[in-house]
Amino acid sequence: MNRFANKVALVTGAGSGIGAVVAEALVAEGASVVLFDLNPAGLAKTAEKLGSQAITVTGDVTNDDDVAAAVAVAVSQFGGLHTAFNVAGAVRIGNIIDIDPLDWQFTVDVVLKGTFLTTRHAARAIANTGTGGSIVNVSSLNAHVPLIGGSAYASAKAAVESFTKCSALEFAAAGTRVNAVLPGLVDTPMTRDLLAIDAVAQDYYKRIPARRAAAPTEIADSCLYLASDQATYVNGTSLVVDGGWEITNYPDLSSLA
Repeated sequence: MNRFANKVALVTGAGSGIGAVVAEALVAEGASVVLFDLNPAGLAKTAEKLGSQAITVTGDVTNDDDVAAAVAVAVSQFGGLHTAFNVAGAVRIGNIIDIDPLDWQFTVDVVLKGTFLTTRHAARAIANTGTGGSIVNVSSLNAHVPLIGGSAYASAKAAVESFTKCSALEFAAAGTRVNAVLPGLVDTPMTRDLLAIDAVAQDYYKRIPARRAAAPTEIADSCLYLASDQATYVNGTSLVVDGGWEITNYPDLSSLA
């Protein structure tokens, strides 16, 4: 497919995991992509595979100036912006009573504030490009399913889902659609240590009807669908991509919190 030919995209969290795979899929379908991440080594690794269709920008999604600069690179180097993917995320685990408030704030800032800042700058650039476009926010199954020790993450991801709907309402008149993808368990660097504990991994798999974690490509496919012209009448929705996990329940992780 060539759904993103002559399109310009911004991907946050492009240095690893889902973000890197989203960027690779976009370039494979003809897009020019700005790769944005705090990790220059990770960015370089992603960019090495993509050639001249990708430009890297090192920065922090929680810093308004950094985000504005990344969007400006898309406009100056590629001539505009058509779509943005808010993939950057992080989590610091801790029970509500014990977690350091700074760790709580760190998680909320990366997940929610980062999505807010990128969306506001991307939406303006997309509108100025003048052809309409789309924004895809990667929330999480944890927006719907709570977990012990992850209250900051689950709360922030739930807020991202709500923010997505607010954004869809505000930007519809300008021709910009905003949707969310809610992944379940995905085999990424963020989950690899957890899944390396066999007993924990098996507990997860028993609760997921698909009996496995998703490959990052499966999440990227959903993201690209929502951003593409195949989804022109899809706006403000949440696509849960979890192998059926939401219809079961969550492992008891209280021993790890």
